[in-house]
Amino acid sequence: MTHSAVSGWRWSVLAWGFSLIILIPIGVILSAWITPEWAVWRHLVDTLLGELLFHTLLLLIGVTMWVLILGVGLAWLTAMCRFPGQRFFDWALILPLAMPAYVLAFSMLGFLDYGSPLQGWLAHQFGPNGYWFPDTRSPAMVVFLFSLSLYPYVYMLARAAFLGQGQRMLEASRMLGRSPWGAFFHAALPMARPAIAAGCALAVMEALADFGAVSVLGFNTFTTAIYKAWFGLFNLTAATQLASLLLLFVAVAVTVEQQMRGRARYFSTDGHAPSRDRIRLRGLPALLATGLASLVFLLAFALPVGQLLVWAWSRLDLDLDGRFRDLALHTILLGTGAALLATLAALFLGMVRKRRAGERATRLALHLATLGYALPGSVLAVGVMLTLVWLGKGVDGVFGTATSGVSTGLSGGILALLFAYLVRFLAVAMGPVESGLERIRPSLAEAAHGLGSSSWEVMRRVYLPMLRPGLLTAILLVFVEVMKEMPATLLLRPFGWDTLAVRIYEMTSEGEWERAALPAIVLVLVGLLPVILLVRKTGRSGG
Repeated sequence: MTHSAVSGWRWSVLAWGFSLIILIPIGVILSAWITPEWAVWRHLVDTLLGELLFHTLLLLIGVTMWVLILGVGLAWLTAMCRFPGQRFFDWALILPLAMPAYVLAFSMLGFLDYGSPLQGWLAHQFGPNGYWFPDTRSPAMVVFLFSLSLYPYVYMLARAAFLGQGQRMLEASRMLGRSPWGAFFHAALPMARPAIAAGCALAVMEALADFGAVSVLGFNTFTTAIYKAWFGLFNLTAATQLASLLLLFVAVAVTVEQQMRGRARYFSTDGHAPSRDRIRLRGLPALLATGLASLVFLLAFALPVGQLLVWAWSRLDLDLDGRFRDLALHTILLGTGAALLATLAALFLGMVRKRRAGERATRLALHLATLGYALPGSVLAVGVMLTLVWLGKGVDGVFGTATSGVSTGLSGGILALLFAYLVRFLAVAMGPVESGLERIRPSLAEAAHGLGSSSWEVMRRVYLPMLRPGLLTAILLVFVEVMKEMPATLLLRPFGWDTLAVRIYEMTSEGEWERAALPAIVLVLVGLLPVILLVRKTGRSGG
């Protein structure tokens, strides 16, 4: 066997080993059914299980429907039409991506709930009983708020797909006798279906994984039940079994996304639609387009940010203290550590893919390693906790009292959090790293090896300089995702290691919206960084 073959075999073994480590928490979760907690399940069946199933299905169906309506509709308007404000809304409608769902939930409650300035003004104008206002904590409002927070996933991908189609394809459809609506439904929409399905799946998985928003809104789902089983009943096994059911819903969402994609493949060689080809809206259609885009932007971003700024400013002198600095420091340290760890792992797996791209087994291992992004944070936290507890007990059992603190240190320390972040956000880092590797021609590395450079020198002198933009983007994306992650952080954090997201949960659970505003506005501002990157990437195709 040649040296290159041996080296390639080692790379594949390392890739499989890494992937199996990532998959251990999933296996641990599924193994919980070996010893079911029947007493806890009888209690859940008698009390909460029906409500949990109904609410989770409602989120699954309602969010799917509304993110499709908002995301696809707004993407079509901004990509293919010209109307007053189109250039602004083209990028502004992506900004709600920076707003975590739990931040949008409590800020909108502060604006809309009973006793809010809006309802106070209505009561002053029409009397306390002279007006009707929707229930701000109803299931319909929950679905509405989630849809406002998550529609940008569909909007962003659908807009890119529509821009790639151009106008000639639609004109050909019109020449074949289709109406404008017919051309949209029979030509443009089917070609954009894979992108729309991917965006919809991301939105639904985020909704199923959410803990902060449903807690604020008093809307019981499997994520809140997992938290109550863990910290209320002190029953980690029951929490694990609930997590496995939530994992089932995630699997359903992924399956539905694959069915929406179908086996069909659609191609267009028309390129981006130039601005002169856009459909110019006039009169009432133009007014309706501007009004719809304005309303969505106002509700999903402008009003919540304005409310947060008002609250944060009113308490700035009180809340900007040493405790807030500690929260920010903990958040930055965790985000930086997880971002570096995930980016290094992504670089390793990316190099394995580049070296062994032709092997089906290696491709499967790399695919399995990125499945953690589909896991809700609460599910992952349960799996990681049990994995590290069992590992620590195994070490204690082998070595006795000499390592008696290992199990506690593993399950309750920073290591548990970093491992959870790695499993969850490795896929986020893989995207920009793999994109950067694809732009490096193999001939460059071959030339360096031909000149006598070792593999480490090739990595240091060829790959790392050319990968710098991709690596920095990966670090930024993971850093922001870790800052916003609430369920895993809330369940796994060591004592005294509260973060900005945890602070938001604590304050909103007590109804102190104003005290949650300062950490929330910091998260939104930091979350704008990757959104600005996305806007810059897609800005040239906006027309």
